[in-house]
Amino acid sequence: VHLQASGGGLVQAGGSLRLSCAGSGRSFSNFAMGWFRQAPGKEREFVAAISWSRSTYYTDSVKGRFTISRDNPKNTVTLQMNSLKPEDTAVYYCAADSTGRGYRSSSFDYWGQGTLVTVSS
Repeated sequence: VHLQASGGGLVQAGGSLRLSCAGSGRSFSNFAMGWFRQAPGKEREFVAAISWSRSTYYTDSVKGRFTISRDNPKNTVTLQMNSLKPEDTAVYYCAADSTGRGYRSSSFDYWGQGTLVTVSS
C-alpha cells in the first residue's frame, strides 16, 4: 500500500496550488482520504478530509479557500488550495483512514510522504 503526494512548490501569497495523492496497492474507495500538514517547528495538524461517502471536513483556517475531492476510479485525492497565505507554508501529507469516516485524525492509518508548499509574502 502506497500513497504518493505531489504538486507542492513555491507560490506567492494569494496564489493557488493543487496537490494530488495517488494510491496504489489496493483500492481506497472505501477509505476516507485526508491531508495533514506540518509547518517548521510545529506539530502536524489536520487540514481536510473526505469520507468514503464524500462528506468533507476542513480545519477552520482553510475553510472557503481549500477544496478536497476524490476520484475513486483513479484512486486519487486532490486538494485545491486557493488564496494561499504565508501561514499555509508546510509539508503536506496525504493519508487514508480505513474506517471510511475521516472525521477523527487518529483513525488515519496509511500515510504518504510529504510535499512541500511554500507561500511567499
